[in-house]
Amino acid sequence: MSIPGVLSFTQQAWEQVLAKVKRAVVYLDAASAESLHWGCGSSRLLEAVGSPACYLREFEPAAVGGGADQPKAVFVLSCLLKGRTVETLRDIICRSHFQYCVVVTAVNHAVHLTANHVPAAAAAELEGQQPVFEQLEEKLCEWMGNMNYTAEVLHIPLLLAPVAPHLALTPAFASLFPLLPQDVHILNGARPDKRRLGSLSEVDATALTPELLLQIRCLVSGLSSLCEHLGVREECFAVGSLSRIIAADLANFAPAKNRRKTATGRASVVFVDRTLDLTGAVGHHGDNLVEKIISVLPQLPGHTNDVMVNMVELTALQAEEENQNMVAPGCLAQSNDPAAKALWEALLNTKHKEAVMEVRRHLVEAASRENLPIKMSMGRVTPGQLTSYIQLFKNNLKALGNHCGLLQLGLATIQTLKHPQTAKWDNFLAFERLLLQSIGESTMSVVLNQLMPMIKPSNQRTSDDYSPGELLVLLVYIYSVSGELSVDKDLGEAEEKVKKALAQVFCEESELSPLLQKITGECLTKIEGINATDAETGLKIKAFREEGVAVFLMGVVSNFMRPDECQPLFKIRGFYSSLFFVHLWW
Repeated sequence: MSIPGVLSFTQQAWEQVLAKVKRAVVYLDAASAESLHWGCGSSRLLEAVGSPACYLREFEPAAVGGGADQPKAVFVLSCLLKGRTVETLRDIICRSHFQYCVVVTAVNHAVHLTANHVPAAAAAELEGQQPVFEQLEEKLCEWMGNMNYTAEVLHIPLLLAPVAPHLALTPAFASLFPLLPQDVHILNGARPDKRRLGSLSEVDATALTPELLLQIRCLVSGLSSLCEHLGVREECFAVGSLSRIIAADLANFAPAKNRRKTATGRASVVFVDRTLDLTGAVGHHGDNLVEKIISVLPQLPGHTNDVMVNMVELTALQAEEENQNMVAPGCLAQSNDPAAKALWEALLNTKHKEAVMEVRRHLVEAASRENLPIKMSMGRVTPGQLTSYIQLFKNNLKALGNHCGLLQLGLATIQTLKHPQTAKWDNFLAFERLLLQSIGESTMSVVLNQLMPMIKPSNQRTSDDYSPGELLVLLVYIYSVSGELSVDKDLGEAEEKVKKALAQVFCEESELSPLLQKITGECLTKIEGINATDAETGLKIKAFREEGVAVFLMGVVSNFMRPDECQPLFKIRGFYSSLFFVHLWW
């Protein structure tokens, strides 16, 4: 990708937003907030607002409205202005005192016409007009209580969260997942017998549900805007069923057709379904520090790819559990700190050993610039050594302010190196290599029998043993690298043993990990007798002992043993939550 092109695409989009937010209450949804987080940082938005009486707020039905001293609001949204989104807008505005409302959507007006069932021929006649946005502007004035108040609705393509010059995410589409073989049966349920689909290769846009088709069109809208910013005429290639549909939709998207007529540059875009590389998502082959940081540190709430870094060590507070919530967590995104950005890019691009040495070098240079009494040491970099460098900045407000971003990355590295899960990384890698050897030399039933002794209940597990969630990840790995399997009696018996053993372990867990809660929570709400709220707020052991839950758990295990036939309900690790990789070059 063009380094300045992709970065400037997001930055220019946010500059348009910042031009509208002066002295306003700003509401952002999660995906827009993540784009801001990586693109220019919330501090840049607060500077643009420029008023202590105005605040940033989460866009949700329960969001606090604007008071009498807050007449202006800006809503920054990543989604279509339709349905629940419009209802939330109405609810917030009706309980506020706004006189000026600006609504920014990341979705092109052409997609809003599609969402409102306007035929393509009629949409073509409306080129240059924005009737959907104009109607919403009238509604905004109505909800504010005076038709003479000011309302604006505009499209700004806030598609990307630029994690690095060579890597950008699309947080609004983190839940969009490629089609799987079982989806063919679901799609066939709404089709007549004569037009039933035989396989994924037969699925096209006309076979998709309206909701999925709209989600794809929203993504295509953003990608078209990116190509327009880069001034390129794209040629699309696809690997995978859903990627093929998206590539075709981008090729046929009416605004994209008009753009390509005048584009001077050329580009190739390759879409790849992530389901074609489940092994890469669950394997521990990656020798990259960032992958380990994102795997072991707690996720930053509302974000798909950032973590919380405990900053208590840099304060006068004792690093005790009751004090940890008193200090805001750090994170990986450091858009306003050039030194931290340079270190972050080095961490992404180098192997684990070199990355840790880069952290040490940056901390030593920062301490030297602040004339801190640093003691140099050579040889292997240890967490204790890095901690001693970090401690030099403790309670030194000037030094902390100058190097805050760098210190957050340093602490993220230390906390990852000390984390028990990092110690298990090499164990995972060794066992995966053993499994690969066994799969090559033995049958799958033999491999599953090797796994059986490792399935232990919580009261028998040590810190070196695998948890239920880790065992599920291993199962995905095993079946992903094994390819096509011929099911025989031995394999069937071995699979049943593994299913029963894992289901029993699940039932005996006193508390499920966040990963297992996410896997089972949505499905458990469908089991009669279990309250949906209970399943969402934390699955208790009592829920698992209800009649029929053990059968359900065996179904979950079965799905993870057949990853080509299931849709994972969670982000397995790191950056692998995206629908596909999009590679763009020219």
